[in-house]
Amino acid sequence: AARYTVEETRTVHSFHSYFLYPGDPEKPIIYDVENLRDGRSFSTRRVKAVQNGRPIFYLTASYHGDQPGFDHQKAMPDIPGPENFASESQLATHIAEFLPERLRKTFCGEKPIETRPVTVLNPQKPKKAEPKQYLWIRANGEIPDNQLIHQYLLAYASDWGFLVTAMHPHEVSLMTPNFQVATIDHSIWFHRPFKMDEWLLYAIESP
Repeated sequence: AARYTVEETRTVHSFHSYFLYPGDPEKPIIYDVENLRDGRSFSTRRVKAVQNGRPIFYLTASYHGDQPGFDHQKAMPDIPGPENFASESQLATHIAEFLPERLRKTFCGEKPIETRPVTVLNPQKPKKAEPKQYLWIRANGEIPDNQLIHQYLLAYASDWGFLVTAMHPHEVSLMTPNFQVATIDHSIWFHRPFKMDEWLLYAIESP
């Protein structure tokens, strides 16, 4: 929603969001966009998502045009390619009979994002592990050559894996009885263009 209030030459380079209440996918959501600033180089927007008459989500996003500048990054982790690993859906079929119905549909069915974990832990018998995880991810299908769509999909995909990684040192999983987790905030910085229909290595660490 915010994107359509910004010049076409500017794309999102960062956003910060807060999840206030659970959303209901069966009910409509109203997105209220506030124009905070349109400067010579940057535009800033704030979005309020409203459902059932109350805000359930807030986001502040900054947009910037493509400009030259310094460029550096950490070395790529020495991880084997995605062809060496099974997808999460394939792995889930091995324990499908032990999954509750709602989880079986979520984990065993076809997904918009294919995820291939480098290290596989048994969610039925979680063991203490380092709070670090590598996932190969890509969109399940071809994506139009529009960087905005690729950014939307990466933002959607990036929320997966945080909570599971943070559980590793505590010997719990999403299948642990009487245990509940939720994402309450999320931030992303986009440093360069990318393609979500090509494999990306997602490195997750919980300090």
